[in-house]
Amino acid sequence: MNDQIQEELKKIFNGRFSTSESTRANYARGEDTYDPILSKAVVFPETNEEVSKILSLCNKHKIPVVPFGTGTSLEGNVVGNDKGITISLEKMNKILSVNAEDFDCRVQACVTKEQLNDYLREDGVFFPIDPGANAAIGGMASTSASGTMAVKYGTMKTAITGLTVVLPNGDIIKTGSRTKKTSAGYNLTNLFIGSEGTLGVITEVQLRLSPIPESIMSAVCHFPSLEMAVQTAQQVTQYGVPIARIEMLNKEQMEISINYSKLKDIEAVPTLFFEFHGSETSNQENIKIVEEISKDNNGSSFKWAKDLEERNKLWKARWDVYYSVKALINNGRVYSTDVCLPISKITECVNFAEEETKKLGLRAPMVGHLGDGNFHVILPYDPKEEGTYDKIRDFSDLLIKKTLELNGTITGEHGVGLHKKAYLLQEHGDSIPLMRTIKRSIDQNNIMNPGKIFDLN
Repeated sequence: MNDQIQEELKKIFNGRFSTSESTRANYARGEDTYDPILSKAVVFPETNEEVSKILSLCNKHKIPVVPFGTGTSLEGNVVGNDKGITISLEKMNKILSVNAEDFDCRVQACVTKEQLNDYLREDGVFFPIDPGANAAIGGMASTSASGTMAVKYGTMKTAITGLTVVLPNGDIIKTGSRTKKTSAGYNLTNLFIGSEGTLGVITEVQLRLSPIPESIMSAVCHFPSLEMAVQTAQQVTQYGVPIARIEMLNKEQMEISINYSKLKDIEAVPTLFFEFHGSETSNQENIKIVEEISKDNNGSSFKWAKDLEERNKLWKARWDVYYSVKALINNGRVYSTDVCLPISKITECVNFAEEETKKLGLRAPMVGHLGDGNFHVILPYDPKEEGTYDKIRDFSDLLIKKTLELNGTITGEHGVGLHKKAYLLQEHGDSIPLMRTIKRSIDQNNIMNPGKIFDLN
């Protein structure tokens, strides 16, 4: 990026354009294992039109662009580009409209899930997609995120009905609508969901909301083995119980979470966290079924969260899993990977993951959204310790191979980024040529987050 372009951007953005090393370093990577790569500059737009000006200028001069939200991505999705600029969307954080009677809202890209739910608290509705981090909704759209309640409420693909996207040439388009369904033309909304900033910049998101349940009940159940815990979750799902959350934590993760989150009256053994949403009557009926299934798999009696404060503390411990693992090693890093399986295969794959990490001598806390077949292995390591990262990658290769053998997918919610490009070729090698054609058609100069998801050449 030459001095002339920098001067033009400075003129447009005044104090919202920075080339300082400290600022560039703050926007050089996400919560991944990569060394930071500093872009030439960081720019902070506030409107769709400002994003359009940036992309139009960058496209004209073939300058790479990396969109950046809250920086909580885990697969190298937002690592900077040393020949380009990073667009931080943090100033695009306004809730634009809420239509509680229609259960929908429209937000700018850097509104976070917690910010939105705090805003909706008095309206009787909530946004149910909840990844572990307090992520930006635009970023959640770009990685097709989900989280602990996907088993009941679905994923970002379920929640999003429309987008505003700024294309690489600066054009601003709106996809989808506020309606529950539409058959008007190509489904461009879903084309951009999961595109990880490689096709354009998502600046606004139209979302479906859900009514706040009459009754919410949370419980913990302990198991003598991880296999029994996973088998329970599999059976609950196959039985068709309308449960909101089934979260698995293995023994190692329970030990870490108990210490990090100061949990009381919880055992360091394989554990399922359950949450039920519905009426008092329906919850009691569903709880009875789940308790019987758990008991058949040698599960303990349910330990109930007695009030809202205790329930929030319990789920806060679950959301803090990544940070609890990261805290184990000073200046350490965390390799967090996720795979997703058909429900009938989840027990086999989790058992495989546990066995392989033991063989490799790796410390491997595990968590899972088992109701939808998605689980994560979270591997802490010291980057200065020779050989550990190589073992982690060996394990990752084995896990992906097993997942694909079982007709699973290489990622349920993290996206591909840089980490999983080789794995995407294994899963969808026959589709990559078409993906490249779409990318070239929309982004002719390959300026949008180049090198992420797949390579063009």
